[in-house]
Amino acid sequence: MSTTQLSVNREATRRRILLTLKKYSYLIAMVPLLLPPLLLAAGQATDLVNLFSWGVPVVVFGIIPVLDMLLGKDSLNPDEETDVPRMVGERFYKAITLGWVAGFAALLVWSMLELASGTFSLVGSIGWIVSIGIVGGLGINVAHELIHKDEKLETRAGGFLLSLVCYAGFKVEHLRGHHVHVSTPEDASSSRYNQSLYNFLPQAYMRNFLNAWKLEAERLQRKGHKALSWRNELIWWYSISALALAGFTIAFGWLGAVFFLGQSFIAFTLLEIVNYLEHYGLHRRKLENGRYERTGPEHSWNSNYFLTNVFLFHLQRHSDHHAWAKRRYQILRHHDVAPQLPAGYSAMIVLAMFPPLWRRVMNPRVEAYYEGEEHQLA
Repeated sequence: MSTTQLSVNREATRRRILLTLKKYSYLIAMVPLLLPPLLLAAGQATDLVNLFSWGVPVVVFGIIPVLDMLLGKDSLNPDEETDVPRMVGERFYKAITLGWVAGFAALLVWSMLELASGTFSLVGSIGWIVSIGIVGGLGINVAHELIHKDEKLETRAGGFLLSLVCYAGFKVEHLRGHHVHVSTPEDASSSRYNQSLYNFLPQAYMRNFLNAWKLEAERLQRKGHKALSWRNELIWWYSISALALAGFTIAFGWLGAVFFLGQSFIAFTLLEIVNYLEHYGLHRRKLENGRYERTGPEHSWNSNYFLTNVFLFHLQRHSDHHAWAKRRYQILRHHDVAPQLPAGYSAMIVLAMFPPLWRRVMNPRVEAYYEGEEHQLA
């Protein structure tokens, strides 16, 4: 065997070992489901329950960014011929995402029982709702993975999870709106250069909701059906949200309604903050024929920090997802051409909440990307 062949074989073996280690690292993505009960137990053990009720945002936006920097980046890509077919066929990856849906449904009920038991003070109760809402926001990322797939079990599980946070319109608008119009003025989920998070959020809430109904009505109209009919999938998904709200309200009174709606608001707000940072200032160029250039890896911000990538099912390899939307999370690739964020999503979410700091960090990166094409920033 030649030296070249030995080198190739060693690299293939090394890559396979690393991919196997990374495979089981995705179990870290299940940690958010365990955080509330673990934090509650810690709070009870130390008699600091109301302090620990705020533990999830501390872990997600405080501890994880630090660990991200310590653990570093991961730019390993699977081999398209040898690794991808094997990885796509492994049930392990699918089991994690489907298990996440069942786990969150159980967590939601358990969390409400704890809240209703009088465990927390008013401040502790608010912290508990915020914590569960952040877990729900991470759950929307799981739903995002599922709704992109062809299997009915996965798409329905994704829709169900979205219903548990009152954001079922995302299932329609994201697939038929965002992925078509991403990084153009027509997209409700692509933030503009110099646009602040607080200007973006109200527009995103409203435009995503209205666009979902418009897109579903257009789909039904093309098939000769009325928008207000049993064939409208949004009616089904929002009916699940209404039933869940009714169930929590009947069982726990006004507190149940506040809990369900509160955690939902936190969850879908976290989603929209992520939308804000994923495409900030990036635009698909308009061609001479009036159309926009095809979506490519260069139209999304990426981050290769290992921990947040396994924590978020590779959401940070967003460029590859937009270029090839049906690729499963475990085989999403790093692209050198994709613009890179200076930190993982956990840290960037915090940064986005402070517009002057956000602009100071991100605007020079956007301007450098469009150097010589400054008109693209308008």
